[in-house]
Amino acid sequence: MTEQTSRRVSTSDDIEVSTYLEIAKEKKGERSSPTQEPAPAEREAVVILDFGSQYSMLIARRVRECHVYCEMVPFDAPWERIAALKPKGFILSGGPASVYDEGAPLAPHEVFESHLPVLGICYGMQLLAHQLGGRVAKGVKREYGHAILHQNMSSSPLFADLPPTLPVWMSHGDHIVEAPPGFEVIAYTDNSPIAAMGNREGMIGLQFHPEVAHTPQGKTILKNFLYNVCGCKGAWTPGNFVSESIEKIRAKVCNGRVICALSGGVDSAVVASIIHQAVGDQLTCIFVNNGLLRREEAERTLSVFQRNLKMNVVYKDASERFLERLKGVIDPELKRKRIGEEFIKVFEEEAAKIGQVQFLAQGTLYPDIIESASSGRGAAATIKTHHNVGGLPKNMKLALIEPLRDLFKDEVREVGLALGMPEEMVFRQPFPGPGLAIRIMGEVTREKLDTLRAADWIVMNEIKKAKLYRDLWQSFAVLTSTRSVGVMGDDRTYGYVVAIRAVTSEDAMTADWARLPYDLLARISNRIVNEVPAANRVVYDISSKPPSTIEWE
Repeated sequence: MTEQTSRRVSTSDDIEVSTYLEIAKEKKGERSSPTQEPAPAEREAVVILDFGSQYSMLIARRVRECHVYCEMVPFDAPWERIAALKPKGFILSGGPASVYDEGAPLAPHEVFESHLPVLGICYGMQLLAHQLGGRVAKGVKREYGHAILHQNMSSSPLFADLPPTLPVWMSHGDHIVEAPPGFEVIAYTDNSPIAAMGNREGMIGLQFHPEVAHTPQGKTILKNFLYNVCGCKGAWTPGNFVSESIEKIRAKVCNGRVICALSGGVDSAVVASIIHQAVGDQLTCIFVNNGLLRREEAERTLSVFQRNLKMNVVYKDASERFLERLKGVIDPELKRKRIGEEFIKVFEEEAAKIGQVQFLAQGTLYPDIIESASSGRGAAATIKTHHNVGGLPKNMKLALIEPLRDLFKDEVREVGLALGMPEEMVFRQPFPGPGLAIRIMGEVTREKLDTLRAADWIVMNEIKKAKLYRDLWQSFAVLTSTRSVGVMGDDRTYGYVVAIRAVTSEDAMTADWARLPYDLLARISNRIVNEVPAANRVVYDISSKPPSTIEWE
């Protein structure tokens, strides 16, 4: 897919999408694709076997940026699952283990028996050496950080059109002392005589990390592997994704009926748009007011979808039900699961009113799947349960349709642009499914919700006035469970501490706290303590992800 556009537009929560109808509307009774690009006959894919590297998700992003579809799977995933993707090649990620340790994770033997191209990165390279007859040893001198890579005289398709010396990023203690039979050393550093190796079958190992920004030509190296070695053609584009998704949805739904959860965010809007183009009036969108939305959000969202998107929209105010389910709940995981369960109950009740509904559409994204993965034999640990993943009941009656579950957020935005959606909607900051419930520490009450809505409104208003909205991944207020003593006039106060959170990110898998101007923070703080009666202190969160998450719960 193409890289995210950097065009700046004025952004408002009161989204106006009238232009959407002029670009993407269909003639009555017709189902047309929004793009001239034909769907590829077969999706080309590369499989990334994850051995626990902190950079594994970055590898996936870089591959996608080269217009090649990829999936990241645990190193010990069943081979049937891997083979079903019909890969054109494999990438073995780095990892914290040493290949000579007892019980160290190994690559499936089927990878090598497939005779497909393999790119081993760091630990992945050491696996190639260890499993194919080479030798790996603990390094006398570890190599972390910047290094200069020198190509040998022999040419390699991996380094096509690149200079003979390259700055790269190293992060390893072990090193290869003997390449496997049939492998040639194609590059070295001062500390690693075998920094890159390869054979005639397209198996290549790199001791450095091409996926990180500290390896400036790393993306070119990955692209050379994908195009020159694997033979990929770069068909992973927004237009092809839309066409492919439409055909899959039509085949799955047939004459059935679909309900889609609308939230006002880009994910659900893109899902609804794709499904509407696939099955038309067989789709009914349901917008649930769970009582956990921001100020005026329910009214604005309902107006946008009913007035402009011309879809069947059912509005359900279930605020009291959700607040009742959250009464006395403090644990964040329990909050998420109860909200997810209640969502499904509401949907199933509304589906029964519509009649003959078989499918529930959701805006689940790839990071949702990764963060909700349960720790087990694979490398992924549960960070937090997303309400639309782990929060779903096991006995749910509706089959799921999740056309975006393979995409990162920036890819969803590109699909939205391909659908003709306006930038004001496409680049709206993410808002979590559990809403303000996970921005309130401790029990969720009506009083706390009113306090947080008022503070959050001020944060958003000032961020937009400072023209920083599009520069930030997310910006919002958090109501902590802490109260502090203050003084206003001659009176003592004992009010809530409000935290401000603003981060920059590409996909929410990692994030850094935003260096907001001091005068902006001062305006936000002054307005909150003066305009929100229950709050008397404001703090700014300067934690990055990792180790923190973006949301506080």
